[in-house]
Amino acid sequence: MGRAFEFRKARKMKRWSAMARTFTRIGKDIVIAVKAGGPDPDTNARLRAVIQNAKAANMPKDNVLRAIKKASDKDTADYKEALFEGYGPHGIAILIEAATDNNNRTVANIRSYFNKCGGNLGTSGSVSFMFEHNCQFKIQDQDFDMEELEFELIDFGAEEVFKDEDGNVMIYGPFESFGSLQAELEKRGYEIIESGFDRIPQNTKELNEEEQADLEKLLDKIEEDEDVQNVYHTMQ
Repeated sequence: MGRAFEFRKARKMKRWSAMARTFTRIGKDIVIAVKAGGPDPDTNARLRAVIQNAKAANMPKDNVLRAIKKASDKDTADYKEALFEGYGPHGIAILIEAATDNNNRTVANIRSYFNKCGGNLGTSGSVSFMFEHNCQFKIQDQDFDMEELEFELIDFGAEEVFKDEDGNVMIYGPFESFGSLQAELEKRGYEIIESGFDRIPQNTKELNEEEQADLEKLLDKIEEDEDVQNVYHTMQ
């Protein structure tokens, strides 16, 4: 069938695999949110945020409703959030957010990935200080005066307000301001397309192609782990 067909097939399979992982991660976020605050998004701000993200990721509504129903079942395993820190090849700091129902399994898996790829799993606090922990919101543009909007949201924790390449409005603030910003945006009736958290490296390190390939081997193994939610690093 030719190389072009094989390329398209590989690209499609990679996209499907990425979508499946995204849905799995959102499903875990739903479980954590429901266990913490109940199944009603009207009274559970965290669940509202997860549902917004599910919509942004094109996760079918039926999947979301099933996940909420399953999370409400007392027999459904509860996931605990965990943070792993370490160094990959060539001195690149790596921060891993996980959600697991078996911490011993997750620790063993993450440690094995580092060991097999020339890295080292560190202790708590060994690299987290290198990243700024921020919250972010994406809202639909309403012909905002961007300077005025930023000024109005500063009191609720906003530090950066700008438009992305698609014309949506991005709002960034410190991790601790998520609740106040979410409440204010909802109070104003703004449509929140997506929200969440970022860990932004304060400094990055440039690698050559060979060094990048070494690091990518480790990052791929980590990101494919079913317990891993997000991976951050200091590679430029």
